[in-house]
Parts: sequence; structure tokens; C-alpha cells
Amino acid sequence: MGTSGPSDRVSLPGYAVFAAMLSAAGLPIYIHAPAYYASSYGVGLTALAGVLFALRLIDVVQDPLLGWLSARLRARRGIAVGIGVALLALSMLGLFAVEPPVAPLLWFGITMTGLFSAFSFLTISMYAEGVQAAGQLGGAGHLKLAGWRETGALLGVCAAAVAPTLLEATGRPYAGFAVAFAILCLVALLLMRGQWGRGAQNAPTGFRTILSDGLTRRLLLIALMNAAPVAVSSTLFLFFVGSVLDAEGWEGPLLILFFLAAAASAPVWSRLATRFGERPMLLAAMALAIASFSVVLTLEAGAVGAFAIVCLVSGAALGADFAILPALFARRMEEVAPEAGAAFGLWAFVQKAALALAAALLLPALDAVGYSAAAGAANSAEALQLLTWLYALVPCILKLGAMALLTVTPLPAPQPAAA
Repeated sequence: MGTSGPSDRVSLPGYAVFAAMLSAAGLPIYIHAPAYYASSYGVGLTALAGVLFALRLIDVVQDPLLGWLSARLRARRGIAVGIGVALLALSMLGLFAVEPPVAPLLWFGITMTGLFSAFSFLTISMYAEGVQAAGQLGGAGHLKLAGWRETGALLGVCAAAVAPTLLEATGRPYAGFAVAFAILCLVALLLMRGQWGRGAQNAPTGFRTILSDGLTRRLLLIALMNAAPVAVSSTLFLFFVGSVLDAEGWEGPLLILFFLAAAASAPVWSRLATRFGERPMLLAAMALAIASFSVVLTLEAGAVGAFAIVCLVSGAALGADFAILPALFARRMEEVAPEAGAAFGLWAFVQKAALALAAALLLPALDAVGYSAAAGAANSAEALQLLTWLYALVPCILKLGAMALLTVTPLPAPQPAAA
């Protein structure tokens, strides 16, 4: 688990597999777990939604604390990560492969708490460790590492999203998914052996020092404004496909297309940013996202083919966000907070705060005009029009704001290449 000290070699495949493991425990669980507990144990969707909302609030609040903890454990991060991976695997097995020993809703809450807490701690630790690892790779090290890491993460989302369907023939697809995930945890832990603790000699940096840096605050604000459009579209995606497009059943394939496009484009954006600069590539990707969502405003019921193209293009644009923005933040932390556990706790907080704000603001707005997910395409014209505007127009406005802020923000320069 890294107790013998960090290796001199940076394992890029290790970062990719570790990121894939983490992403498989992220967004796909929001898709699989409620449906599984509703169908298998008869738990009400409203009760499940209430537990998930409470867990999301805890998740947002605890991220800075987990960042602080990761920084304090920097000298023993390999051991801490090993414990975190074990908790992640056991929580997944408990969620899907173990008959609930208590009330199913309570068991759902317990296992999901362990899953999300381990997920957050491990994600923060991986990004914090990446600051030191990228420094060993030379001038474009942050972009190179981000290309491997984020491609792995996006592929992990895709694999986890379809895994239960592929395992349907086993008779217990979700249990099979949990076992396969536990095996992936072991593989990821082995591939990352010796990769932890590079920043052990660096003193942890407090939140006040991190936030006192003007460029860091700018980068966090750009991250928030750029994450907000994704949060909006993620929150409303299923509603838009089912109600406006009247294409129930196409949600899964369209999501997979979106994430596969992002995964395929992430290393391309990374290479382009190395050659042409991060700012031009980020602005190009943001403009591409705006163009694709502008098309959505013209779509009508049944336009699944056109929307698939939108998913392909917007997914490709998202790949730049994954590949470039975390690399820029990590590069700045190399100067401001070399032990970046606390810093990436703030980064995770910003990303999740965008999701929480999107749900808190958008869903009540839809409810106010009488929108009902169960009604689908039978909703009123007013409700469907508002859903379209919220899903497509709001992200365009937010992206324009992110572009404006990015244009006037000085970006951290890459370190000289290693000799």
C-alpha cells in the first residue's frame, strides 16, 4: 500500500485505473442504487430521494474536512488510501451483494455513507498526490497526467453504467457488478503501489493560505461557473429526454455516447493544450458546448438522432474541462500549496456545490409550473418550454460567463521541462 515509500517512477496507467475505479463508484451509483432498492426491496422513491439529498449535503460539507485529513496524513497516505479503498469495496458489496441485515432504507443509508465518504477522500488524495507526481514528468506533466487520469475516469463511468445490463444473464447482475468492482479496487490498489507520499516532506497548507491567493480564487470561480452548466444538464437530462424528446428508453445509450465522447476527447484536448496553450483550447471547447446546446433549443419530440449528435459534440467539449482545468489548478498548487490535500478538498467542494445548487434551484422552478416527470410528453406546453430553456439556455449563459472570466484570468505557466 505504499508503506515502503514512493517509487521514483510515476505510473500513468495506475492513475488511469484508480480514476476509473473512483468514477465507477460515482455517477453510476446514482443511476443503479435507487432503482435496485426500489425494485428489490420495495423502498419508496421519495424516501430514497430524501436519503440521497441528505447524503449529498453531508458530502458537500465534508469535502474540505476530508481534504484537511488527507493533508495531515500525507506521510502515511499509502496506508490511508488502502483503508479508504477497502471501505469503498466493502460498501459497494454491502450495497448490492448483501441482503440488508436491517431495514433496507437504513442499510441503503449506511452503505451509501461509507461509499461516498471513501469516494471523496480517495478522490481528493489522488488529485493531491498528482501535484507532486506531475512535477516529476516535466513541463507538460500536469496535462499529461490529467489526460491519462480523466480518460480513465470517463471510461470507468461508461463501464459502470452498462455493467449491470451486461451481467443480466447471471441472474444477480448488481451483485456481480459489486464483486467485479471489488476486484477492480484490488487491481487499482496494486497498480498504485508506491505512488503515494511524494509530498510527505511538505507541510500541509491551510485553507486561509490557499484562499488568500488571488489566482487560486479565480480558478475556483472558473471551476464553479464551468461546472454549473454540467450540473444543470445532468440534473435535467432524464427529464428532457423523457418529456421533451418523448424518447423514454434512450436515456442510457445517450448517456454512454456522451461519456464515451468525453473519454475519447480528453487525451486529444490534453495534447492540443500542450501545443497551442490551455486558454485557447478551453475557450474553443466552451464555444463548442454553447453551439451544441443552442441546437437543443430547436429540437422537438422524436428528434433522437439530432440529440445524439448533440451528446457527441457536447461530450467531446466536456473532455477539455476534465483534461485541462484540474491540470491548471494542480499547476498553481505546485506553487501555493505543494501538499494539496486541503486545496483539492476545496476543488471537490466547488464541483459538488454546483450540483447541489442546480437541484435546489431548477427542480422547484419546474414544480412551480406544474411539471411532472411521470406525465412525460403530456406535460403542458409551458412546462416543456421551461424545461427546454433550463436544460439548454441556462448552460449557454453560464458558459458565456465562464468564458468571460477565463479570458481575463492570468493562467499559471508550466514549469520548465525536466532535463
